[in-house]
Amino acid sequence: MTLRRHALGMMALAIGQFAFSGPVLAQPAYKDPGISDSVVKIGGSYPFSGPGSAYGVINEGAKAYFDLVNSRGGVGGRKIEFVVLDDAYQPSRSLSNARQLVEQEKVFALFNMGGTAHNQAIGNYAAAQKIPHLYINTGASSFIHDRPRYPMTLVGLPAYETEAAAFAAYIKQKKPDAKIAVLYQNDPFGQDLLQPFELSAKNENLKIVAKEAYNASEPSVDAQVSKLARSGADVLVSFTLPKFAAQAIQKSAELAWKPMHLLTNVSASTEFVLKPAGFAASQGIISTAFLRDPADPSMANDPAGKEYVAALKRSFPNANPADPLRVRGYANAQMVVKALQDMKSPTREMLMQAAMNMDADIPMLLPGVRVQTSPADAMPIKSLYMTRFEGDKWVLLGQPIVPKAKR
Repeated sequence: MTLRRHALGMMALAIGQFAFSGPVLAQPAYKDPGISDSVVKIGGSYPFSGPGSAYGVINEGAKAYFDLVNSRGGVGGRKIEFVVLDDAYQPSRSLSNARQLVEQEKVFALFNMGGTAHNQAIGNYAAAQKIPHLYINTGASSFIHDRPRYPMTLVGLPAYETEAAAFAAYIKQKKPDAKIAVLYQNDPFGQDLLQPFELSAKNENLKIVAKEAYNASEPSVDAQVSKLARSGADVLVSFTLPKFAAQAIQKSAELAWKPMHLLTNVSASTEFVLKPAGFAASQGIISTAFLRDPADPSMANDPAGKEYVAALKRSFPNANPADPLRVRGYANAQMVVKALQDMKSPTREMLMQAAMNMDADIPMLLPGVRVQTSPADAMPIKSLYMTRFEGDKWVLLGQPIVPKAKR
């Protein structure tokens, strides 16, 4: 009886020890949420409504590439689950969406969020949460230069200051005695383009004779364009969202004002700007480019372009593959997939480390344009091309350049 009681006691002790140690043995295999053996969850926010709604199609390009990757087995066997929300181009909603994606959807990383003011708020949140905030749809200089404030953020476009320097250099070369008018959005997006342009123009001894701001909530920029036309300017620089870029082109044509027109790359959309404004009124507009153009006849047999067109058609059969906004989403998705592939271990920290130590040819970037980062360099895309709208397409001008921005 004593032996039996002893045996039962030992058995009970063993069961108790097993029950206590169970949670320790069942430690999760992954340190961070949003990733498992079979899935990696990525979150994005786009303006599917509101004044920046043209940018909503960027999501289509990104989703098309993720679908392609998933059809080939995913990234290291993990399928990409892409969760997207509508922010209506409102910074407060963008931040609310980021919180929902991180705290409720439990995404592994934030990706391709749009807007300068929007991402400034999200960038602070991402830093506090230590979650990667990658390849965002802005080239604002603060994310590049203020790394202590935005250590988890990485832009997905050439820096706005780079484009501003390119514009000033182009005007100096083509029209050194130019009288320049500037139309810009009255928020961090517009200011982040205007300020480096003013500095670059000063360094090039160029004269800005008029500036007009607008608010994204306004219905039209007709009044601003009319004022700029009366200034006597023979160059118009447009730092605008697609909706207002189209209006500026239309109003200039109505006024028979024909300045040299330079348009920021983020609104150089054939589908959402130039076509609505009218191709006749859009002839000769100058912009910058860093993405392949599937509509360019010289790229008809380009493998990367053909793969993109096929992938987009599979995921979005009615989408226009030639529009650069969709190409941008596809290229940014290629960047984040490359970072996922390069992770040394499946953690947010290692994803950020991979993104900040990259030197890669991304298929949908133009020849001579690479993604290059280091812990001391948070500007992924440093070179770009000048481009001009001719007929119904953009035509590259010369070779890639690396504009020297003044700060």
